[in-house]
Amino acid sequence: MAHVELTGLQSSIKLSSGHSIPRLGLGVYQSEEGQEAENAVLYALQAGYRHIDTATSYDNETSVGNAIRKSGIPRNDIFVTTKLTEDDQGYESTLAACNLSLKKLGLEYIDLYLIHSPLCGSELRQESWKAMEKLYAEGKVKSIGVSNYGVHHLKELLEDSGATIRPAVNQIEVHPWLTRTDIVSFCNANNIAVESYSPLVQGHKLQDPTLVKIASAHSKTPAQVLIRWNLQRGNIVIPKSSKKQRIVENADVFGFELSEDEVKKLAALNENYVTGKSYVRVSLNIEWDPTVAP
Repeated sequence: MAHVELTGLQSSIKLSSGHSIPRLGLGVYQSEEGQEAENAVLYALQAGYRHIDTATSYDNETSVGNAIRKSGIPRNDIFVTTKLTEDDQGYESTLAACNLSLKKLGLEYIDLYLIHSPLCGSELRQESWKAMEKLYAEGKVKSIGVSNYGVHHLKELLEDSGATIRPAVNQIEVHPWLTRTDIVSFCNANNIAVESYSPLVQGHKLQDPTLVKIASAHSKTPAQVLIRWNLQRGNIVIPKSSKKQRIVENADVFGFELSEDEVKKLAALNENYVTGKSYVRVSLNIEWDPTVAP
């Protein structure tokens, strides 16, 4: 396992676009538009976070933008990600969706714009990417990438679509119970940064004996160990919370280090456990794993 330099909340990684992204950020999925989302972002920025991850489908871009302005922190010091929803995929609709996100956020540019999933099929994926390249060329977005892409989706983009810009990031669910070795290895080999969402497994595995034992050995919480595990594997990590105490706690992961053996023991827990449920199919209790979509 290659050593990853982790000096604190300002630790960053340089993307293929040439821009740097903080390795740890705040995800605002399920943070309700208004006071909840706004406060979460303010808590994070006050705690030293400089990376905020939202999406069109989260319906809280306006609150994220409000919090950024209220924080008093210079815009250039904050890395903001948002995402193109499935409903807006296609060339013209991607351009319009990005402009609407910029308006809601109240920003002149987005640091990272992601295609949220590959679920709309090959034709729309390729049209959307061409629009993303145009947005990049215009300076409306500083880096472009994808989310929930499997290896076959990435190969399509890199090899078959005529893309002139490779994705800077692939944001996927990664944790010890879902290591995504094939996707992570492909991304690493192709200079695509891996960004982990749901690194805390939505709380489903916090009582796992192996995790609890390792956390106890470091006098840390299981959640802190899970975040640290992802960071040490070289991934960008965006734990989500709207609670001030949790947001601060999730950032306290730079004063200890997991041993190589501990990292391996956690990775050995892999069982391809997907936490996500499709927001379309949640009533049917169907697992949402778009990385395997055609």
